[in-house]
Amino acid sequence: MDFKNLANTLTLARIGLIPFILISFFINLPTPRLVAACLFTAACITDYLDGFIARAFNQETRFGEILDPIADKLLIASTLLMLVGFDHISKFSIFAAVIILCREILVSGLREYLAETNILLPVNWITKMKTAIQMCALAILLYVDPQGTASLKILGELLLWIAAGITLYSGWTYVKTSIEATSDNSFN
Repeated sequence: MDFKNLANTLTLARIGLIPFILISFFINLPTPRLVAACLFTAACITDYLDGFIARAFNQETRFGEILDPIADKLLIASTLLMLVGFDHISKFSIFAAVIILCREILVSGLREYLAETNILLPVNWITKMKTAIQMCALAILLYVDPQGTASLKILGELLLWIAAGITLYSGWTYVKTSIEATSDNSFN
């Protein structure tokens, strides 16, 4: 690992922030929730910056290409699981969390399968929009007191559902693209 590669260092920093975000769930006070939301937001910013820096400064590596989506999935999945586990979202919105997690597993599996066939599933604008909305929703839900202000919690859950809807659509486009790309080959 080349630590002179700022893009990869930012991706690793995103992973490194996850335990601190998760620890905040065990301290149910306003300040730790604010800290968790700020750390999560910082991790989300590294998601944008690592790709920008990699392209702008010719720091794209195979390691970074593989690690970046893994870091995203670790951040999103662990935060969603903690929000559900600590009753920070309504029972109904747990379905949105499940949709998001299932799509992430599906796309990861498709990418792994297609890597063997040299077919890529590039990130598109829909996926970027989904990620941005999802990250906004989770930052809000991390900050809001689950027993407090309903309007902020409703906003966070509404954004989570919007992200889940986009997730379904983008997941379907990835499945469709995968089927079309492998139509000459059979799934083994």
